[in-house]
Amino acid sequence: MSHPGAGEGGGFSAYVLDQLAGLGGVSSRAMFGGRGLYFEGVFFGILFKGRLYFKTGPVNRDDYRGMPPFRPNDRQTLKNYREVPAEVLEDADELAAWARKAAEARPEG
Repeated sequence: MSHPGAGEGGGFSAYVLDQLAGLGGVSSRAMFGGRGLYFEGVFFGILFKGRLYFKTGPVNRDDYRGMPPFRPNDRQTLKNYREVPAEVLEDADELAAWARKAAEARPEG
């Protein structure tokens, strides 16, 4: 599902960064044909084609039950990055909490 402001011109990126403003310390950089999100220098999210994906691990994986993984192309799937539900994206406080957990997520191993 595409989110508000998902059109051309970086509107979606600006929307997401605005929603995360209360968290502080969030920045973005171009990558994968989209944008990577960083919290205090830690990579935790991906903005790609009007969708937001956060890093998952044991600490937050259950929060994303049923949400699709990040697929930058037909041959590649990054299962440790899952799409953020629209209702979370629309609630800045909830989104900040999810972003913090994503920044703390570590792969299982």
